[in-house]
Amino acid sequence: MTFDAPRQPPRFVPTLTEVVQPNSVPVAPATPLGFMSSEALEDQIIHRVMQRIDLSLERRLREAVAAMVLQQTQSLVPRLREEIEFVVRQSVSDAVADELATRVL
Repeated sequence: MTFDAPRQPPRFVPTLTEVVQPNSVPVAPATPLGFMSSEALEDQIIHRVMQRIDLSLERRLREAVAAMVLQQTQSLVPRLREEIEFVVRQSVSDAVADELATRVL
């Protein structure tokens, strides 16, 4: 074994970047690269949840409104038929009455 060249440490060796003083007041550590503060993480989670809720809510509201419109339209059909029948009968009756009135004169 020869010790001619200095030995290189592995590429990814953790290193101490903070000096620790005895009896010092602990401070919140700086956020390491790649990690978020708890507030930023909370904001990001809230933002993502709201996006998912928006998409889901929009789809569900569209389906609910479509179902209600269909239901209301189907319940209107009998009433519309009655109203149309009444208007047609009244129009025919008025037209026949007008025709008979002009023929009698």
